[in-house]
Amino acid sequence: MRRFFSLVAVLAFAGLFASLAVDYDERSAVSSLARHYLTEVPADLGAPNVVTGILITFRGFDTLGEVAVLFMVAASVGLLLAGKKESGEPAQEGDDVVEPPPSELVRNGAEIVLPMIFLFGAYVILNGHLSAGGGFQGGAVVASGVMLLMLAYPAGAINHAVLSVTESLAGVAYVLIGILGIALGSGFLDSHILPRGDFGAFISAGAIPVISALLGIKVGAELSVIIDRFRS
Repeated sequence: MRRFFSLVAVLAFAGLFASLAVDYDERSAVSSLARHYLTEVPADLGAPNVVTGILITFRGFDTLGEVAVLFMVAASVGLLLAGKKESGEPAQEGDDVVEPPPSELVRNGAEIVLPMIFLFGAYVILNGHLSAGGGFQGGAVVASGVMLLMLAYPAGAINHAVLSVTESLAGVAYVLIGILGIALGSGFLDSHILPRGDFGAFISAGAIPVISALLGIKVGAELSVIIDRFRS
């Protein structure tokens, strides 16, 4: 009977998604709301990347909430997956099993690729106001480099104190810029507190590049802590 109901549920979902796929019609022109943002964001914020402009300024409170959720996830994972040896609990049977070291290919590959990954992550973070990218995407790229570093050097330790301080300072600076937007601009995280600059230039779009850099630092540090905790 359980299999019968499972089959019925699968068929029901299949019919639902099939109807959505059949009725899908690609939009040939942007909506009036999309047209409004596509014209107003570059004109008002000076950011060619409309998505980044909306996420960092118009949806500033939402972005702050997303970063706070990521921080709580990192803290929760740290509490749940902290190593038993660090917590002072006695070692269990099998703790002394020696894992085979990573191959020479992994180590040499990491030494070559890691600088490129970190450089690309910094590029994605700093150019988020000009092209596809931003703080969240660049922070994830940096965290992937940290994961590769852990695979190549499993015995290496990550300094959680430095990551925690870096993440906290980036979060405090992010909130302070938001408050400056209220005091000097027209709202929380108003990017007009800094000069807008020339449209399309690297130093442009007001405070958006600064906010994006802070988000990248915070997200990269938090994801790195989560990855390291899973390693424990």
